[in-house]
Amino acid sequence: MNSGEHTVFLIDVDNTLLDNDAVQADLCGHLDRSLGACSCREYFAVLEELRAELGYVDYLGTLQRYRARHLDDQSLLAVSHFLLDYPFPSRLFAGVPALLAGLRRRGEVVILSDGDVVFQPHKIRRSGLWEAVDGRVLIYVHKELRLDDVARRYPADHYVLIDDKLRILSACKQAWGERLTTVWVRQGHYARTPGHTEGFPAPDVAVEAIAEVLDGLPGASATG
Repeated sequence: MNSGEHTVFLIDVDNTLLDNDAVQADLCGHLDRSLGACSCREYFAVLEELRAELGYVDYLGTLQRYRARHLDDQSLLAVSHFLLDYPFPSRLFAGVPALLAGLRRRGEVVILSDGDVVFQPHKIRRSGLWEAVDGRVLIYVHKELRLDDVARRYPADHYVLIDDKLRILSACKQAWGERLTTVWVRQGHYARTPGHTEGFPAPDVAVEAIAEVLDGLPGASATG
């Protein structure tokens, strides 16, 4: 990144800006209390089954498929309320508002996420992230395959991708090369599980928490 360049910061949501592992733990606890001790395991087994089919996590779609196996269970209605009413602002990682404000002083900030077309935008809006980036939100099935569309919508001299998944960072770096600075935030289970971290090239920047990103970026004193 050089002074005078127009920089676009592309930031992931789940386990990057928002503690999605904690959301899942809360959901599992709610399922256990509402539906019984085995329900959490079954729900997340269905979630992984659907993820393998779709390529992204679909919480509401999982609930629909779970319902097909339990047609007479009216307690599932409370689970839908739990998901839709969840207090997502409380699950933003510490330092997120300051980070977004700092990045906006250096360039354009865009949320770049994978996910479904209903619950993922709902989560982003309800958490306050949508408003924090003035609606600059992109959600794809496989975002690493849609970089041409990202560049068309948000042209820039240089991009910075901030994500918890080395696989995503590596794929985007391979596509964009020196046009992209990759920032790996080592938060969440993907960043802590060897199966998701081994075999990938090192990112340009690695930090332990999202609040450390500004200090870790090259030319940290520069303005965008």
